[in-house]
Formats: sequence, structure tokens, C-alpha cells
Amino acid sequence: MDYTVEVYKRDKRTKTGEQLERKLEYPAQISRLRLERDLLKIFTHEKGFRIELHETFVTRKNLFSGVEFQERYDTPSFCSPSSESFWAN
Repeated sequence: MDYTVEVYKRDKRTKTGEQLERKLEYPAQISRLRLERDLLKIFTHEKGFRIELHETFVTRKNLFSGVEFQERYDTPSFCSPSSESFWAN
């Protein structure tokens, strides 16, 4: 499974106190533990960074047909057949 890393940096100018710095894609050949360890060496808390590691694709179920499918973890609900808002119109 592939991974997507979201790197956030502290930024007091924003309402949340941090800002998305970048998104990085990594192939499945790298283990999750090794990836986390290597990224925490580069994007340290002392420099104001925070990382979130996600599996790039997740399995969801179509709301009406019940068929399972793969979609990106960050797909908005109104674009996903697994949510009611997708089928509302």
C-alpha cells in the first residue's frame, strides 16, 4: 500500500496555528515504521513541523450498490459514492 505524508508547519498567522507545508507520496516498498522514523529526522518538532502519515487509498462501500471500491483518503464526501451527499442530487 502506498503512503501519503502531510507535512504541517507551525504558523501563528493562521486560525489553526499551523499550515500545510507539503504533501509527499511514497511507494509501498517502504515500511511504515521506517518512513516515520526517516521523516521525523527531517521534519523535527523543534523546527515546528508535524507530520501525518496516511494510507493513500482506503476501501469504502458504495452506499446504494454495496460494492466495495478504493478511493483516496482525502476524497471529499460529496465526491464519494460512499456518502449520502454524493447521491443527493
